[in-house]
Amino acid sequence: MNRKILSITLCIGATVFYLAGCAKESADKLSGASTCDTLHVSYSTQIVDILQNNCYSCHSGATPPTGIHLDTYANLKVFVDNGFFVDAVTQNGVVTPMPYGQPRLPACEVNTIVAWVNQGAPNN
Repeated sequence: MNRKILSITLCIGATVFYLAGCAKESADKLSGASTCDTLHVSYSTQIVDILQNNCYSCHSGATPPTGIHLDTYANLKVFVDNGFFVDAVTQNGVVTPMPYGQPRLPACEVNTIVAWVNQGAPNN
């Protein structure tokens, strides 16, 4: 009987510690505890990475379903210059919010895009 109670107690304790660790990790993500560098934004690393993870499935290739190509700097720059790119990712209601039918990009990614555009959208 004592072994059974001890086993149950250990299982409950381990579960509590595991869940506490998950709660801390989730709280850190929600609070923005990770760093978001918007001072040194690079098209070739940060912006392309965001585009690959969120945009290229609809906006790249020979015939993208949307007809809008964002898979080269030159193609993206057209939408940066006319304001559609920032309007879409900030979801300000001016153009169709992007990514289409998906939740808004994480704040750090949106801030990174806006900072890059505000820095002149260099091809760096």
